[in-house]
Amino acid sequence: MSTPDASFPVTPVVVVTGANGLVGARVCTALVERGAHVRAVVRRPGTAPVLSGVEERVGDFTDPDVAADLVVGADAVVTTVHPMASDRETQHRIGVEGTPRLARAAAQARVARLVHVSTAAVYDRSPGVGDVDESSALVGDDGGTYAVTKRDTDAALAQVEGITRVLLRPPAILGAGETSVWNSLRPAAMREDEQERHAVPDQRFAWVHVDDLADLAADVATGRVPDATAGDPATGPVAGGCTVLNVAAGPATQRDYVDTVCGALGVEPVWDDGEPWTGQISADRARAWGWSPTVDLSGALAEIDAGLRA
Repeated sequence: MSTPDASFPVTPVVVVTGANGLVGARVCTALVERGAHVRAVVRRPGTAPVLSGVEERVGDFTDPDVAADLVVGADAVVTTVHPMASDRETQHRIGVEGTPRLARAAAQARVARLVHVSTAAVYDRSPGVGDVDESSALVGDDGGTYAVTKRDTDAALAQVEGITRVLLRPPAILGAGETSVWNSLRPAAMREDEQERHAVPDQRFAWVHVDDLADLAADVATGRVPDATAGDPATGPVAGGCTVLNVAAGPATQRDYVDTVCGALGVEPVWDDGEPWTGQISADRARAWGWSPTVDLSGALAEIDAGLRA
């Protein structure tokens, strides 16, 4: 995925929402490495990545006027914002309503592609459910606020017309950063609260490293993944359509993750009995598009261990 599609400019203009977040900041870096000019959208001045080729834009992308201004002359949009720690009303307003509003503005401005960072949490991974691919069943309305509002955001984006949409669905996103759930926030909770150390050891821990996720998002946004051949999503984004793409690395278990965190913190894990989900998140479609993760499980866990010990 090194050569841009001929329909994309040499220096594409890409809008990135949540540019100061764990994923958004890494996406900005990956885009700059590919020669893009980045409009980095943040809510607070002075928080966008300081990189050559990155232009900070301060504003609320859910505001129709702001959204329309952000996408003028852009070639692609990458959306990374979802306030997962907020109440249901806020998650609905920003995700289910705001993100499709930006997508419609992009379509009206004739932006070529929109890449949305969704989540594999939208899938039903109940015990007994096997491997999960892009056609698998989604969570029901009792699936929890985050999963349901992300599910509904994906559904709303699927209804937007006039722009090629790619919905990336990563599981747990590993990677260093103050706002990293799995490298920072979850371990902090496990240090303070014994209840947070409970886990079913054989439960699958599906994951991807943030750098590999960002590389794929940047490749899709800059046209390094060409449109699908004959509209087949197995070969690339469906032109003018909405294509789902799972983004997951190799298999792991809760034992792998919890043992690493607890070992670094000097606390004991608590193993519970229970019927685990033992399937995998299939990323065969992403690999067929040319994606190959570069961070393996040992490297990802070593990064967590080193960060916590430091």
